[in-house]
Amino acid sequence: MAIIVQKYGGSSVADAEKIQNVADRLVRAKEQGNSVVAVVSAMGKTTDGLIELANQVSTRPNRREMDSLLSTGEIVTATLLTMALRSARHRAISLTGAQAGIKTDASFNRARITDISPKRINEELERGRIVIVAGFQGITEAMDVTTLGRGGSDTTAVGLAIALGADRCEIYTDVEGVYTADPRIVPEARKLEGIDYEEMLESASVGAKVMHSRAVELGWVYNMPILVASSFSDNAGTLIHGGASMEIRNKVSGIAHDPNIAKITVVGVPDQPGIASSIFEPLANAGVSVDSIVQNASVNRITDLTFTIASNDVDNTMQIIKPVAESIGAKECVSDSTLGKVSVIGAGMQTGPGYASRMFRALSDEEINVELISTSEIRITCIIDEEKVPQAVRALHKAFELEAE
Repeated sequence: MAIIVQKYGGSSVADAEKIQNVADRLVRAKEQGNSVVAVVSAMGKTTDGLIELANQVSTRPNRREMDSLLSTGEIVTATLLTMALRSARHRAISLTGAQAGIKTDASFNRARITDISPKRINEELERGRIVIVAGFQGITEAMDVTTLGRGGSDTTAVGLAIALGADRCEIYTDVEGVYTADPRIVPEARKLEGIDYEEMLESASVGAKVMHSRAVELGWVYNMPILVASSFSDNAGTLIHGGASMEIRNKVSGIAHDPNIAKITVVGVPDQPGIASSIFEPLANAGVSVDSIVQNASVNRITDLTFTIASNDVDNTMQIIKPVAESIGAKECVSDSTLGKVSVIGAGMQTGPGYASRMFRALSDEEINVELISTSEIRITCIIDEEKVPQAVRALHKAFELEAE
């Protein structure tokens, strides 16, 4: 009997009717002779609503208490889905992340899974039950509830699929798979039959919202195939897999974007050993992820240091950086939260010339100014004006002819 692990995102469980739809899908999987585990997100905008409530009662909510609060959204979904299954006379049980055996470190709001002990899940499956697990959460050695960061239910699902020895992990959302670009911006974007882990990880890390980057990374490390498909149709999705990419005709597989980027500049930094570490170590300790980093040429051993972060990290970052800047003798710190980024991604790019020049020409033709550039072997990312991001995505999709089969 195969073990099936399915994950359903917030849009798939946004109301009672959609929860019933998910229940019907789980029943079909069960009736095909499978042992079924489902990981669920909070309903619709529940998490945003809880964050808003917390900010109404506290100017700076405690991170531990925030995790306890935010974890309740997934628990609500899990219990409602279990009730729907039981009302239809199917055996089912809901489990919190802790009850499912998901252990994490103590990095509140951005915890990482340290171990999964699926004993309770296996026991419930042996009893013939459909197991519904609240995603996005776990528990520390000190028995504190933690959350895995936005999108963390994907990571929960992939982790459970690995721990349970499933053949693959199925991620169900409101889109039918992974596309060459966001189809809401580029209507002619093409759905991919398959994409390798490396390309998907790059896409997720630079803004593609289909999959949580840590979930892709986990799947890659353990070679767990991940299917991304729609919960509202039975159409074939996209398989994230190891090995060569199925898309061999075009070395660029897709265009990713993120409209929520901020730039921090530390002005007048002494150009001497140890300065960069004094700036970035406190950010790393606070869990702030830094993307592009640019240091200007030194003049009289003074330079400016610029880096980008997620726009929702600006306040926290500035609180950390300002005292550091003062201690190292920098002139000032300034931020700009009106930026976004657009990326060209493809595993074949590392073996072929001309991709950067084509990208820059396409942006130039649209009169889009590039603030910063960062690259990897399979990615070129440009930081641009936030309002220009949709225009840039469309231009690049056309320039690399991604609408063609």
